[in-house]
Amino acid sequence: MTPKLPPSKTPTTRKKSSKVPWFERLMALVALGNLSLVLFDITYVSGRDFYLRELPIITQIYDPLKGIKPHRDTQKYLKTLEELKKQVVKTGLQSPQVAAKLQEINNLSANTIDEDPFRAASKSGTLEKIKDRMRSRIPNPQESAKQSFKTFWSQNYLSKQGWQQEITWFDAKIKPLVATNYYRTIGENGEFTDNFWQIDLPFIAIFAIEFLARTYFISRHHRSVTWRAAILWRWYDIFLFLPFWRLLRVLPVTIRIHQAKMPDLQPIRTQISRGFVANFAQELTEVVVIQLINQMQQSITTGELARQLFQSPKQRYLDINNINEIEAIATHLVQITVYKVLPQLQPDLEALLGYNIELFLKQSPLYQGWKQVPGLGNLPAQLAEQLVAELSKLVTLGPQDAYEAFKIASEDPVGTKLSSQLVQHFGQALGAELQQQQTWQEIQLLLSDFLEEFKINYIQRLSEEDFEKILEQAKELQRIAPR
Repeated sequence: MTPKLPPSKTPTTRKKSSKVPWFERLMALVALGNLSLVLFDITYVSGRDFYLRELPIITQIYDPLKGIKPHRDTQKYLKTLEELKKQVVKTGLQSPQVAAKLQEINNLSANTIDEDPFRAASKSGTLEKIKDRMRSRIPNPQESAKQSFKTFWSQNYLSKQGWQQEITWFDAKIKPLVATNYYRTIGENGEFTDNFWQIDLPFIAIFAIEFLARTYFISRHHRSVTWRAAILWRWYDIFLFLPFWRLLRVLPVTIRIHQAKMPDLQPIRTQISRGFVANFAQELTEVVVIQLINQMQQSITTGELARQLFQSPKQRYLDINNINEIEAIATHLVQITVYKVLPQLQPDLEALLGYNIELFLKQSPLYQGWKQVPGLGNLPAQLAEQLVAELSKLVTLGPQDAYEAFKIASEDPVGTKLSSQLVQHFGQALGAELQQQQTWQEIQLLLSDFLEEFKINYIQRLSEEDFEKILEQAKELQRIAPR
C-alpha cells in the first residue's frame, strides 16, 4: 500500500511560493526611479515657476541641463530695482539720483511692454498678468499699462502713497513674475537645449545590459525558445533603453511593479477590466445577436436555407459525427408522438368520434327504426360505443404497435433496406412538398417574423439584464475554479 503524504506536502494543499526575487524588486525600483526622472524632466519647464518659488535649489541645479539662463532684459530690470532701493536709502526719495533711477526703470518698463522679452520662453501670459496687476493698482482712463507704470515710478506718487508700502506691494506682486522669465539656449539642431540624456544614459546602459542578460538566460533555460524569441517575449522592456519616446516606459515599469508585487496591481486590473466589460458587454452582445439573426433572416429569404435543408445527394456535405441529425430528430419526434402524445389524446378522440357518430345515427332513418324494435333499442348506441373505442385505440395504440413492428423488422437486412427506403422516400416527399412555392413562402414568412420578434424581445431582455450581477457571478466562478 502506497503511504500517504503528510498534509503539508500533498499536491492539493501545496501552494506556489509568492516570494519575489530581490533582483526583480531592485530592477523594478530602478525602473520606477528612472520613470520618475523622465516625468520630472517632461514637466520641469511648465512647473519651473513653482520650483523657483518654493524650491529654488532645484532650479539652480536643473536649469543648466535644460539650457535655461537668466534673461538679460528682465535681469537688468531687477538689478535697476535693487539699485533704486539702495539709492532711496542712501539719499532719500526726493534726491536727483532717485529721480534718474525712477526714469530709468520707467523706460525699462515701457520697453518690456513693447518688446515682450517673455515671448522667447512662451511666457507672454506672465507679462499680461503683470500689466493687469499694474492697471488694477493704478487705474487710468486709457487703461494703459505704460501709463500705470509711469505713474507708479514717479516721486510724486511714491511720496503721496508711501514709498515703503508701494515698494512692498511691487516686491510681492510684480517682482516674482518678472523673475520667472528666462532665456533658453538653442542647439545646432534648431531645438532647445536638453541635456537630460546625461542623466538618462546610465539607466539606459543598465536596462540594455539587463535586457540582453535576461533574454539570454530565458533562451538557455527554455531549450525550445531561441534568443530572438526571448527578445520578442520581453518586447516591452525595449522602451526602457530607447533614448526617445521616453514616456512609453510607463508600460514596462507598470509590468515590473506588478510582477514584483510592489504593490500587486491585480485588483486594479480586475476593476478596470470589469468596468470595460460593464460598459461594452451589452452593446457588443446586442450587435452580435442582431447580426446573427439578420444573417439567418437573409438565408431564409434568399432560399439558401432551403438549399441546405433539401440538398441533393450529389451536393457535397460535411458530416462531423456520422449521424443524420434530421433523421435522428424525426425519429425522436415520432417516438414522443406515438408513446407520449397520442395516449393522452385518447379521451378527447373518443369524445369527438362519439359525438360525430351519434349525430350521424340520429339523422339516419335506420337508427329511428331500430329504436322502435323491442329489445333492440339500445343496440345502435352500444355498437357506436364499441366503434368509437376501437377507432380511438386504432389511432392511439395502432401507431405504437406499428412502430414496434417496424423496429423488429428493421433488425434484419431486408427490414433495414425497406426502412431506409421508407425514410428516404419520406424525406423526398416531404422535401418536395415543402419546396412548393406557396408552402415555402408561407414558412419563410413565418420564420422571418418569428426571428424579428425574437430579436426584439431578446434585446429588450438584454437591456434589463444586470451586468454587474453577471460580472459578480463570473468573479465567483473564477474564485471557485481559478485558472
